[in-house]
Formats: sequence, structure tokens, C-alpha cells
Amino acid sequence: MTALPDQGYRPVSRADADGSLAMVEDRLEDFVAQRCQVLLDVSPDLAPVTEMVRHLAHGGKRLRASFCLWGWRGGGGDGQDAAIDGAAALELFHLAALVHDDVMDHSATRRGSSTAHEAFAARHRDEILDGDAADFGTGAALLIGDLCLTWSDELLSHAVVDPSRRTAVRGVYDLMRSQVMAGQYLDMLEQARPGTRPHESRLVLRYKSAKYTVEHPLLLGGALSGASADVLDAYRRFGVPVGEAFQLRDDVLGVFGDPARTGKPVGDDLREGKKTLLVLAALERADVVQRRLLQRHLGDPGLTDRAVAELQDVLVDTGALADVERQITQLTEQGVEAIGAGAVPKSVATGLAELALSIAGRTA
Repeated sequence: MTALPDQGYRPVSRADADGSLAMVEDRLEDFVAQRCQVLLDVSPDLAPVTEMVRHLAHGGKRLRASFCLWGWRGGGGDGQDAAIDGAAALELFHLAALVHDDVMDHSATRRGSSTAHEAFAARHRDEILDGDAADFGTGAALLIGDLCLTWSDELLSHAVVDPSRRTAVRGVYDLMRSQVMAGQYLDMLEQARPGTRPHESRLVLRYKSAKYTVEHPLLLGGALSGASADVLDAYRRFGVPVGEAFQLRDDVLGVFGDPARTGKPVGDDLREGKKTLLVLAALERADVVQRRLLQRHLGDPGLTDRAVAELQDVLVDTGALADVERQITQLTEQGVEAIGAGAVPKSVATGLAELALSIAGRTA
């Protein structure tokens, strides 16, 4: 496998002052290695699968783990092992979502390397196997995603918590998984429907990404620590707007991001024709010429760099980019205000505010 490039950005600031994220990293690496050995004991032919899973599990922002750890701290948790297991389980669930999402989006790269389905399609061609290489790659990626999903559930089951908290922990985790799948389907549906539906696009943004990036990891950490109802409510009021700000920033980076930092070609979202709120804002404000340009180029997989630049100009000239930037700022401020309202310990509220500002202004 191609070596994973340096991920650079790790938005934790002093969130990892106690080394918790490093412990999550170690736990994830050890757990995945153990489960990969189970596969290798079945057959050495599974070596490419284990290599890919270990490759995918290395690096990344660890945002969900960070929010889970902060949620645990804010609840006054003792005995860190449960929080470490919960945070690592979230990262495995995220891997499953990424692998499946790349298949659905036909993405060629992720974090600067080939996506799972592309890598296995290439392996099929290199080894001159029978059948269709793309189908083989898709099948392998789906199984790898399913493995990560299964192992995520298994890892969460290892989290040692007070028996009285288990129902709450499972409740958060199960709700998160169901809502992400619902958001994924709604995203597929919106891309397939003609026309634009801003309300539905906002719904996709919230359930496919925003809630499971911030709110649910916070609530999981809170449930693991036995946080009070007031603290959990503060997490919700913080998590939803900050999660939406995160996804809006992601949409901006999908069009304007530096490939060297995002790990994906510039304009990939435009080639996929994603109906993000950024694109919808441009369509709503565009004049006749701008609208024709958007309609002609959006969703063109062969979009040239010049055409990408033309679309970027439309997004800027219509004020769509500025509008999304204002929304990111407003949502982040809303979350920061909510977390500082008093229910959450000051040190945790400060850490979460720092993390919110960091992800709102990130460049990767």
C-alpha cells in the first residue's frame, strides 16, 4: 500500500494535554492488529484486506475521538479506559462510513491515497483476475466497511462502565448509527432528484455528518461518564450548530481546498455535482449566464481545472461563498455561547470552544 502522507492538521490544541488521543491511537492500533490476525488465521489471501484496514486506521483528524473525550471529561468521568474504548470505537465507525461513502461518491482518493475500492480494482487488474475489476473493488470496499462497522460495535462492547450506564451508552451509539444511515440515503436521494431543495439539503448536512461528528461523540462521552441531564443538554445545544459549521467548512474545502492539505483533487465536489448549501446558494443568486455555467458543468466527471476555476468565480461573485462563511461564523458562535452558559465545567467549556473555532477555520 502507498504510505499515508502526513496529515498535518490535528485540531486538538490543548485538548490532548493529558495524552488521551495518543492512548486512543494505541488502542485502535492494537485492536485492529488483533482482529486482522483473526483474518490472517483464516487465509493468507486476506493480507491485502488487513493491510488496507490498518492503512485506513492510521492518521486522520480524530475529531470524533476528541469530542468523545471532552464529553467524558465534562461529565466528571473517572477511569479513563471506557472513554478510550468509546473514542476508538467512534473512529472505527467513521472509517466504515468513509469507505462506503467513497464507493457511493465514486471517489478516487482519500487523504492523498487511493480509496479502498480503487485500490482493490487496481489489484484485480494487476493480478489479471477474472471478472470486472470495478465490481471486485466495490465488493472488497463494502466488506472492509462492514468489517470496520462490526469491529466498532465489538470495541464499544469492551468499554467497562457502570452497568447503570450501559443502556444510555448503547442508546446514543445506536441512534447515531441509524441517523447516519438515514442521512446517507437522503443524500443519495437528493443527488438523484431533479431541481434543488435547500431544506432537504440542510437535513442531509445535519444527519449525514453534523450530528455524528460533534453531538453524538459528546453525548457518548457524557453517557460513559454518567454526565448530568444539564450537561448533556449543553452538549446538544453546542453539538448541532458546531457540527453544521464543520460540514459547511467541509463543503467549502471540497471546492476551494488545497489538494496538498485535503488529500482530494480541487473541485471534486463539483465533479460529483453535490448539491451542497454552497452550490444551492449560488444557484439561487445566479444570473442567467452564471446559472447556465453551473448547470452545464456541475456533475461533469471530466471537469477541467479551467472549468473548476470558472465555477469558483461564480460561487464567489454570487455571494454564495460569503454567505456560507457567515453561516459558519454564526453557527460556531452559537455553539460557543451554548457551551459557556454554565452547566459544563469551565475548563471543558473552554476546550470545546477552542476546538469549535479550530474546526470552523480549518484548511484540511
